[in-house]
This record gives sequence, structure tokens and C-alpha cells, in this order.
Amino acid sequence: MNRLLLRLALLFASLACLALPARAALDPALVAGFAGDFNSRVAAIEALGVEGSAAARALLDAVEAGNVGTAADKVVVIDGDAVKDAASGEALQIAADEVETITVNNRIRRALATAHAALALSAESGADRLAAANTLTENTSESLLPLFERTLAGEKDEAVRGVLSRAVARVNLGSADAAKRLKAAEALGESSDPAVKNMLAALLEKRGEGKDASWAEPDAEVRAAAEASIKAIDRRIATAQAVGTVFSGLSLGSILLLAALGLAITYGVMGIINMAHGELLMVGAYATFLVQGLFRSYLPAYLDWYVVAAIPVAFFAAALVGVAMERLVLRHLYGRPLESLLATWGLSLVLIQAARVVFGPQNLELANPGWMSGGMELAAGVVLPYNRIVIIGFAVFVLVLIWLMMQKTRLGMFVRAVTQNRPMAGCVGVPTARVDTLAFAIGSGVAGLGGLALSQIANVGPAMGQGYIVDAFMVVVLGGVGQLAGAVWAALGLGIVAKFLEGWAGAVIAKILVLVFIIVFIQKRPQGIFALKGRFADS
Repeated sequence: MNRLLLRLALLFASLACLALPARAALDPALVAGFAGDFNSRVAAIEALGVEGSAAARALLDAVEAGNVGTAADKVVVIDGDAVKDAASGEALQIAADEVETITVNNRIRRALATAHAALALSAESGADRLAAANTLTENTSESLLPLFERTLAGEKDEAVRGVLSRAVARVNLGSADAAKRLKAAEALGESSDPAVKNMLAALLEKRGEGKDASWAEPDAEVRAAAEASIKAIDRRIATAQAVGTVFSGLSLGSILLLAALGLAITYGVMGIINMAHGELLMVGAYATFLVQGLFRSYLPAYLDWYVVAAIPVAFFAAALVGVAMERLVLRHLYGRPLESLLATWGLSLVLIQAARVVFGPQNLELANPGWMSGGMELAAGVVLPYNRIVIIGFAVFVLVLIWLMMQKTRLGMFVRAVTQNRPMAGCVGVPTARVDTLAFAIGSGVAGLGGLALSQIANVGPAMGQGYIVDAFMVVVLGGVGQLAGAVWAALGLGIVAKFLEGWAGAVIAKILVLVFIIVFIQKRPQGIFALKGRFADS
């Protein structure tokens, strides 16, 4: 009986031991570095990241929380009121206030970030592993080489493998083995990081002068490989920068298009130079701001979708202001372009002052929704922001809607008829006065949509429309008055040309050159890119 009880006791003791967390698995030599200077502590943190066990993770968390220190020549962890040995996890007879905790400065934090990234290399999500690999590449060191090689042996994701392979190559570039350096120099040619290019360029430098001069990299074959890799990196960076510039031009062109589409409609149909068009952009932007405020107050769970809800609000808010302008002022000035220009300029001042009174003179900042934040990285330093990608898509969406309205609806047919020959359209029963009002409302509403798009990339303020009115007129004049296709080509062309000129001559000179180009172009072709049709051409 006693023997049976003894066996049962041993069995329960064994099960109890199996149930204990694997806390005592750390090598004492691994944690001994925490008792040294900052260099040894950083080395200990990196070693724990490479080790990767649950005990290592727990100790790293304790370091980050400031609960690791030294006492009685031991590295210890403060766990509540208890003090435990950092390696074995055994409780010690030491009071917590006797422990001299390790200072967590910026250097320790960077080392902890690297260690956590090393631990994340074993994450299930490929995106998490890729992010961890990118973090480690920025802070790579020879101590991480075993971890990289161990991860590469089992990694299936090609993107993660590529990043880790380049990280290994960066470490091996300093190896004493020429074969490893050669392989590393060749592998780094697949990178597009300027920092990698600088590393390779350092191999091609000469040290000393005259007969004592020597190459930083003694092996000629490695130097040739480094030179070839530098050229490959330069080509890749140049391509990425060109793509980034074209994207920036398309982004600017889409904003100009949204600003000019409504103007093209109102100018084409009614012949009114609407100087208040920029303020209609402002109305759309403020409407978006109000919708964001409503979502924050009443629907915080759906705040990311306030932009979608703001689309009809911005359109109708600007359209209502446009209808009020047309009904109260502009319809009394048809046929008098100079008076209508002055009247719309006065209306723009009224709208600006009204915005100052209601919202204040300061600029307001709208938050991008989560799905519009961040960007797509093409290469180091070349990122395509999601908010600008969405704006390009939004401009295409608005353009398609306007085209469908103009080509497939009865209203669009009336608008085209009035644009081409107003007296004849009136003679066959087209209600020209109603068409004028609806066309001005639609043009104003489209300007409101432009303001919504602008609110996602710029501050909202009373004077925000002033910066776009000149550009919008340039697009309309260059593309051809009343021509949607001309507005599209002019907006995208001006956007792309302006961005390439900015990279070459700066923003101010680029603006001047674009203006000179438009003046010369209009002198040669007054009707714009597309020939004028309708009553303007007849006159």
C-alpha cells in the first residue's frame, strides 16, 4: 500500500513538473550580459531574439517593462513583490527595492525592437514575417546571421526570402572570405535601397595615395561585381522615381480635373467666367468636415466610412449654393461677361467671409480613414500614398458619371444642345433657362466633390479654393471650352508636365514654365486642344 502511494505521489509530481511553464530554459551565459555595460546588454538582447524561446520572449518583455536588474551579482527579474533569477526563474531571497534595474534608453529600445522582430520571423502571417524581415534588414548585424540562415531554410514566402537573402548578403559583405563577399555583392544587385548602393560604393574607394594606395576591397572580382550591382540599383531607382513622378503627376492631374470639370460644364453651357468656382470647392470640403464631425459624435464605429457618406452631402451642398448663385445673381447677367465675372468675384468674397464667420479663420485638418492611410512602397523613398490612389480612382468615377449624364440622359442631351446652339435649342422646345440652372447646379456639385477630394490631402480653410481657381481655368482654356475630353487631357498633361518640371527646375519655375507654355499654345491654337463647337465657335 505504501509503495502504491509512493508511486502515485511520484506520478503526480511528474505531471506537475510537466505542467510548469518552460521558464528555466535559458542559458545563464545568455543573460549574464545584462550585468555588463550597454554593449553587452544590447548583445544579450540580440542573443535572446535569436534564441526565440518562450522564456526569451518573457525576459525581453521584462526588460522592456524595466523589471530586469542586478542584485547580489545575479541578473534578476522583479515579478510583483518577488525577485527571481533571470536564467532559472527560481525565486530568490532578495527584496525588490534591493534590485538595481537596467536603464531602458533609446539604444536598448532599438535593440528590443530588433529582438522582437527576430521573434516575429516565426509568425504565422506572411505579412508579419515580411515586416519583421524589413525591420531586421535595417538593423542587421553578424549576431543575427544564424537566425537568418535558420529562417531561410524553412521560409516559403518569396518576398520574405528575398529580404532575408539581402540581409544575409549585407552581413557577408564584411566577411573575410572573398567568395562570400563576391556572392553578397552579386546578391545585393537585386536591391533598390540607396543605402545598399552606398555600401557597395564603399568597396570601390581607394585608400592612401600614390604607391601606397589600395582598394577598400582587395579582390578585383568582388569590385567588378559591386560595380555591376551599383549600376543595376541605379537603373531600378531611376525607374521607380520615374514611376513615382508620373504617379504624382496623375494625382495632381486628377485633382485639377475635379476642380475643372464643373467649370468646364458651366463655362461651356452658360459662358460665365465663374470666379467663385474655387469657393464651391471650399463648400464641398467644409461639408465633408461636418460629416466627419457627425460620424465622430454619433457613429464612431463607422468613422472610417465618413468619406463615402460625405460624397452626396458635398455634391448637394455645393449644388444648392450654385443654384442660389444662379437664381439670385447670375441669371440677371447673361450676355454680359464682364459684369458676371465681377459678380462671381464678389460672390467668392462673400463665401470666403461666410466660411470665416461660421468655421473660423483657421485651417481645419480632416483625418484620412484607415483604408486611405499608408502607401505602397515601390522602392526606398518612392511610396504611392493610398489617399492619392483613391483620389485618382474617384476622379475617374466622377468623370464616368459626368460622361454618362451628358451622353445617356435627356438632361445631358439638352445641355449639349444648348452648348452648341442656344437659340435653336430654345426654338425646338428645350427649356434653356431650366437647363442653365441644372447645368450650374451640376457643375457646382462636381466642384463640391473636388473639395471632398482635396480635404483628404490638404487642410480645409476659407482660402483653399483660391489656390485652384487659376489652375482650373488653365485646364479649361487649354483643353477647349466646354470639352470634357479636352479637360481630361489638359488636366493630366499639365499635372505630369508640372511634376517633371518641378524635379528639374523647382516648383516656382515649373509653374512659370507651364504658364508660358499655355500662353504660347493658346496663341497658336485659341480653341484649345479640342476645337470649339456651338455658339462660342459661331461667335
